[in-house]
Amino acid sequence: MGETAARSLRADAERSVRAILEAAERVLAEEPGASMEQIAAAAGVARTTIHRRFANRQALVDALATSAARQLAQAVDDGRPDTAPPLVAMHRITANVLQVKGAWAFALGLPADPDSEAAALHEDIARRCVAVLRRAQADRLIDEAADLDWVRRVYYALLGESLHGATDDDADPDALAARIIDTLLHGAGPRA
Repeated sequence: MGETAARSLRADAERSVRAILEAAERVLAEEPGASMEQIAAAAGVARTTIHRRFANRQALVDALATSAARQLAQAVDDGRPDTAPPLVAMHRITANVLQVKGAWAFALGLPADPDSEAAALHEDIARRCVAVLRRAQADRLIDEAADLDWVRRVYYALLGESLHGATDDDADPDALAARIIDTLLHGAGPRA
């Protein structure tokens, strides 16, 4: 088999896995107990295709969690957390994260096995979040005495609540990101 044919097979396999994971997200979000057969049908692939890619249902769920965590990490990276001005990075990251969390809510809501790649990615994302907050603190956007781990937890809560109660009016991730960052940095009190 030639190199081009091998690449074509790998690309087909990647598309198949992507279709399976996207279908698993949709199906499991509606029915967490859905079978592999239901996921296969939603993905438009044979049940044997899923079993060839994933040894069992738990392997599929683990792959789903890892894939979603990777996308979340990429969303953070795309916000340029280390190089963009802190306020710009916070806004970009927030808008990016809202899109990923909105698309992969089921997978990102799964408890990660502490030894999994997904758990390691989430820990790295939390460290990077605190690093951006530290840069914002250095720029006097956040009080110098603020506990940055607490600020991170509040930020995560704002993200979660924004998605939980989102309406069509909240569909613009940039507008919603601006509201989240404004609330995080200024609270709900009157402006001076």
